[in-house]
Amino acid sequence: MSMSGESDPASGRERPEPLRFEGDRGAGRSRWIALVAALALAAWLGSALILPPEDEQAASGNDGTIAPVQVAVRESAAEPVRQVFVAEGQSEPERDTRVLAEATGSIAEVPVDKGDLVEAGQVIGRIAPARAQAELDRAQEEYDRALREFENAQTLLDRGVATADRLAQARAALAAAESQLTNAREALEDTTIRAPFAGRIESLEIEEGEFISGGNPAARLVDLTPLSVTVRIPQQELRGIREGQEAEVRFITGETRDGTVAFVGAAADPQTRTFAAEIEVANDDRAIPAGISAQVSIPREEVEAHFLSPAILSLDPAGRLGIKTVTDENTVEFHPVTIVRAGTEGIWVTGLPDPARIITVGQGFVSDGETVEPRPESELDIGRMRERLLDTPAAPESQ
Repeated sequence: MSMSGESDPASGRERPEPLRFEGDRGAGRSRWIALVAALALAAWLGSALILPPEDEQAASGNDGTIAPVQVAVRESAAEPVRQVFVAEGQSEPERDTRVLAEATGSIAEVPVDKGDLVEAGQVIGRIAPARAQAELDRAQEEYDRALREFENAQTLLDRGVATADRLAQARAALAAAESQLTNAREALEDTTIRAPFAGRIESLEIEEGEFISGGNPAARLVDLTPLSVTVRIPQQELRGIREGQEAEVRFITGETRDGTVAFVGAAADPQTRTFAAEIEVANDDRAIPAGISAQVSIPREEVEAHFLSPAILSLDPAGRLGIKTVTDENTVEFHPVTIVRAGTEGIWVTGLPDPARIITVGQGFVSDGETVEPRPESELDIGRMRERLLDTPAAPESQ
């Protein structure tokens, strides 16, 4: 090692030379150590190309070919499931009408209040009957006079004194007087406003002393017994729904009632292509109001369906929803399915063979027609299997 230096012309001092170790013992040892380390690293990295990892060795056959993808399967058997049509609707009263005044005059009496329950024919209000009573009295007098004229004409005709024409005139006058008397009686009856059917007074638009004209509303009467729930049925769901079927109605209030399909329309709405339907629900206690939302469930025919988790559904290149199964030859087969019923635990589907070996893990990494290694999911570590599959590129879907 040398430490001699050269003089600095500016300061007159000697400038030190950099340290050199060429002459020291062991100065070249570090170079050899670095070279050996580099060779060892290269050999370790290259070993992955020569000797694949255990997982890759397991995935390859002894002849170097790629082994089939391992998938988890579950044996599934179809079971009878009742199809249910579900639709949203709205409750409606059996009858809802405005009670109109049929006479003109001042309101003399209102014996009911808004919210009261009334029976059919019960008095809601009365109009002062003085004018109608006077008209009835006059019509009665005219009728009595016409009747006497007719009887006299008949007596004279029998005696041969009067003519048949006079009797005919007397008969016509009697008929006119009788008609006027009938109208007067009806006018007097019309001064009493009655409920046309049993129901609840939803609104009352008259008060004592007010003047009302014939044809104006006096009250609104609503009949909630029974209650009707109206829904719209799509044309593809119409088959299997008929009048008289039982139904379950769940109201937005949380109450559930049994009902009966009372009406199914025969003509579709030209705009929506749906059919009107009405479900009749008993409501004797009038606890369920009209106008609230309700969900209607109508059971239909039974079908053979498989119960499974919606997580194992797949889509084919055409966008069809389906399930992948494994055949007896251990090849993947895609089956388009139809969901016939759904619940919180899973779904019921049709379109699968019975029985079927359904792929529950790995369906996204295999395609239709591909050979796989099926393993019962009960015998596999599903968590480990999912990790291995996630490291494998997904197979393209094909039909």
